[in-house]
Amino acid sequence: MPINFTVVPVEAPAGAQEEEEEEEKGGEAAAAAGGAPGAAETGREPGAGGQGRRGGGARRRPPPQLQQQQPPRAERGGGEGDGIPRESSPFISNSGLERGNLYEGKNMALFEEEMDSNPMVSSLLNKLANYTNVTQGVVEHEEDEDSKRKEIKAPRMGTFIGVYLPCLQNILGVILFLRLTWIVGTAGVLESFIIVFICCAGTMLTAISMSAIATNGVVPAGGSYYMISRSLGPEFGGAVGLCFYLGTTFAGAMYILGTIEILLKYISPNAAIFKAEEKTAAEEAMLNNMRVYGTCTLALMAVVVFVGVKYVNKLALVFLACVVLSIMAIYAGVIKTAFDPPDFPICLLGNRTLSRQKDFPCTKYTVNGNTTVVTELWDLFCDRASPNSTCDEYFNRNNITQIQGIPGVASGVLIDNLWSVYGDKGSIVEKQNQPSAPVPDEAKDLDLPYVFSDIMTYFTMLVGIYFPSVTGIMAGSNRSGDLRDAQKSIPTGTILAISTTSFIYLSCIILFGACIEGVVLRDKFGEGVNGNLVIGTLAWPSPWVIVIGSFFSTCGAGLQSLTGAPRLLQAIARDGIIPFLQVFGHGKANGEPTWALLLTAFICEIGILIASLDSVAPILSMFFLMCYLFVNLACAVQTLLRTPNWRPRFKYYHWTLSFLGMTLCLALMFICSWYYALIAMLIAGCIYKYIEYRGAEKEWGDGIRGLSLNAARYALLRVEQGPPHTKNWRPQVLVLLNLDSEQLVKHPRLLSFSSQLKAGKGLTIVGSVLPGVYLDKYTEAQKAEENIRSLMGAERTKGFCQIVVSSTVRDGISHLIQSAGLGGMKHNTVLIGWPQSWKQADNPFSWKNFVDTVRETTAAQQALLVAKNIDLFPTNQERFSEGNIDVWWIVHDGGMLMLLPFLLRHHKVWRKCKMRIFTVAQMDDNSIQMKKDLQMFLYHLRLNAEVEVVEMFENDISAFTYEKTLVMEQRSQMLKQMQLSKNEREREIQSITDGSRGSIRRKSRSGPQCIGHDVDSLLPNDTREEEAQLIHDRNTASHSTGVVKSLTAVTTPEQVQMTWTKEKLISEKHKNKETCMTGFKDIFSMKPNHSNVRRMHTAVKLNGVVLNKSQHAQLVLLNMPGPPKNRQGDENYMEFLEVLTEGLNRVLLVRGGGREVITIYS
Repeated sequence: MPINFTVVPVEAPAGAQEEEEEEEKGGEAAAAAGGAPGAAETGREPGAGGQGRRGGGARRRPPPQLQQQQPPRAERGGGEGDGIPRESSPFISNSGLERGNLYEGKNMALFEEEMDSNPMVSSLLNKLANYTNVTQGVVEHEEDEDSKRKEIKAPRMGTFIGVYLPCLQNILGVILFLRLTWIVGTAGVLESFIIVFICCAGTMLTAISMSAIATNGVVPAGGSYYMISRSLGPEFGGAVGLCFYLGTTFAGAMYILGTIEILLKYISPNAAIFKAEEKTAAEEAMLNNMRVYGTCTLALMAVVVFVGVKYVNKLALVFLACVVLSIMAIYAGVIKTAFDPPDFPICLLGNRTLSRQKDFPCTKYTVNGNTTVVTELWDLFCDRASPNSTCDEYFNRNNITQIQGIPGVASGVLIDNLWSVYGDKGSIVEKQNQPSAPVPDEAKDLDLPYVFSDIMTYFTMLVGIYFPSVTGIMAGSNRSGDLRDAQKSIPTGTILAISTTSFIYLSCIILFGACIEGVVLRDKFGEGVNGNLVIGTLAWPSPWVIVIGSFFSTCGAGLQSLTGAPRLLQAIARDGIIPFLQVFGHGKANGEPTWALLLTAFICEIGILIASLDSVAPILSMFFLMCYLFVNLACAVQTLLRTPNWRPRFKYYHWTLSFLGMTLCLALMFICSWYYALIAMLIAGCIYKYIEYRGAEKEWGDGIRGLSLNAARYALLRVEQGPPHTKNWRPQVLVLLNLDSEQLVKHPRLLSFSSQLKAGKGLTIVGSVLPGVYLDKYTEAQKAEENIRSLMGAERTKGFCQIVVSSTVRDGISHLIQSAGLGGMKHNTVLIGWPQSWKQADNPFSWKNFVDTVRETTAAQQALLVAKNIDLFPTNQERFSEGNIDVWWIVHDGGMLMLLPFLLRHHKVWRKCKMRIFTVAQMDDNSIQMKKDLQMFLYHLRLNAEVEVVEMFENDISAFTYEKTLVMEQRSQMLKQMQLSKNEREREIQSITDGSRGSIRRKSRSGPQCIGHDVDSLLPNDTREEEAQLIHDRNTASHSTGVVKSLTAVTTPEQVQMTWTKEKLISEKHKNKETCMTGFKDIFSMKPNHSNVRRMHTAVKLNGVVLNKSQHAQLVLLNMPGPPKNRQGDENYMEFLEVLTEGLNRVLLVRGGGREVITIYS
């Protein structure tokens, strides 16, 4: 649907006309001087040319008074508006525009607040008009857009020069001239047609996908690597980019080997350094010659590329002309064979082709006058040149015949060449349907002058050798920075070039099969036609046209590969996604990739040392096929995801075509060579995992990320259908971290323990709460998230980070417990650290927050893990060589206590620890039977653990327990009545708790005392702050003896540090003297709550049993009792837990989530 734009003119304010006219005059003067008009004032770049006035009257110089009112750029926030970083883009940026030019006057005052982040349409259009591609090998366009734009020549290359001809030159090459005739003769016309059609179809489908990607926005120079990496992400982009680099490098080796083969076989055979008299050693000598000459040629080409690429580019047209002339010579020769076939006789012995590298008459006898004389063939097949000599049996039985090697297009030889003739290595090239007298049990003699096959041939091998001849379709996209209209030229030129070359290849197959005899086609090196290039025998006017043309063509293709491959490697290195390649991003001052050229030459030398063109071709086929596969995958993924940014101008694509091309490329990889395909995929996989593990984080808006989001959405919707089965249950942990004032994690061992607990599996959400208002704490929240993410990376914790800013810590924790996670991927377990300083009232994670957290996890049916002494827990680098993980199974909590040690022992830290399970037997329990039942239960659970039943009999409540409970309740009641200030209460709690945790010292005191009683006697005459003493009344002991006979008096520590001024003490004394005296009499005369005494008794007894059995265990897991239903006893609950775990090094208190997490069933 066409889109109509309407430009509404805005009337200029009065008084601005004169300034505008002056500016126009100044602009004309500047233009005459060679500059851009108004470049300094408007912030636009020089070189914009006639576009300097684009935008009309909306871009005027502001009045002086408005300029004075504008703050400097730094004061305006650097163009970031509200402080939120935005994507660097030419569409949302105003780095080169002055603010005054955007909204002077009153017409756009409504949008003034947004001008620093959202530009006016006029400035946006001006920016787009000045946009240009970045030259190849420079920093990518996203970063270079605003900072390094330079004046460059406007690109003028069209479709024909910029895309069509380069693709034509790269596609038509060495395989066409050196191997296509041999492929036609070996596979036959029909199978050769299938081979070429499959390969050309793969490249055509790839070109369609590439056209869609290349026209989806501005593509900088860089070709397939940029397209794949920006479509599939840095991991795939780096892996496939390196594969494409290796393919291009090995292509250079193949072209150099083709150049040397033409030189030594057809131009100057006498130039060979290594020569062999015997035919068996000739092949090895030829390979050595290829290695020596190939290395020298590679060194020469590398020097040429190093000296200057401009010379290579200037010679490109010459090399292209050689290719075009050679192909024209082939078609001219085919036309000539219709009425005047060339004379290239082939000598056959029976049906076997004779090698005529040495000229000899094609007959056994010659008549010299009246005398019949034997020919040179007798020297080759017999022991001596005499009719009575002993000769080869096949030579004796068969006659010598001579046929025309090129009978012509009208000869009907096409019928004979339709079918394939595959053979083993060393088999003799024979003419089909030619009569011969076979010799049974004939021994193979390679020294006889036959034409032998140098390799074993079969269909899939020929596919691997042929495919490099259709590569080179990326040549146009690689030049996108030099094209006038890349989005139009790349699809048109590439598809037209593939169509042209496909027609040339397919027509050549039919024409070769129709013109050339089959034995000549299968003669790879032209031994039967006096050592001529087979395709050259067909050419007109002379075979040398093809020989010279193919020589320069392959030489030029090698230079192009050595030019392009280093730049591709440099682009990958400069992206920074592969750390160890960054050194190859550097080069000469003009940007030439020197180090990348050296590495390219080294890898190319490896291909040259292989020395066989037929062995190198399948290697580069793998790398190119993998590259094309991922181009098709990128297009298919983007099309199926329907991302909003996927809007290609090229409309003739479909995801089914891309998927078909991807499948075809994958099939071709395994058809060519299944082991090469596996090696190439292994190399790409290793690079992918390396980039994923060590590479830089890049966000390119790639399709794989979109695919991951779609897959995650689909999976989440599936998981949402119901809770997981018990067999699938695993701890999905929400780790609640506490941060210090610098937003650093106070207890990083919590993250270590969470990763050990999950062994890298399951969900981990790391959360923390910042008190305050989000608008004020935004920066701190970002800093906290960065710190937590870096710590997660150091601890190798895979998971998500979530920072909540809330008015109170309590509310923030509640929000995390309720809302962390998404759908079915929500946490089912909360991991927190024990609040060591829970007695300090100003602790942000105080005991009230802790107890409320316990209650909320229980209400949410989530498991709770409380790690006490978390700083003593091991890091991921530590290893326990021995020790035990002790489980104290007091009550059944769904099996959490059984499952956690099993999961921990999967991690290296705990792997060598043994699991022990303790359970407690009461008076009425049969401990022996309990042990047997527990062992059977563990057997069905498939858990290996030692089992022990600990007997705890009922006994009298000790004086220690009673007194500890009494002190705990007195402290709680005392704090309520004293109503101390914040600091005073903190000191009071700390002092009394320290007394309760130490050994109970029993001392007798005389005379009841109270805080505020006889205060004057505690104060000296000066005004210094003094210490007040809090002393327990001696009546504590007398009131207690009625309940516990052996209980004596108890005292708290002798001094409690409390800061009181003299005036405050005196005023407080007169104000609350009566209340204090009465209240504290009640406190010290109170009796402890019977329920609290029983709870304390359990905690003390159980702590003693645990200490006795597990004091030296590496980790102790305990059932965590629930908090009291009455909130008045929360601080007593904390004291119970403190007593329960006292004296243990590493304790994990476990509270189940109300469901079974382990089962005995399969």
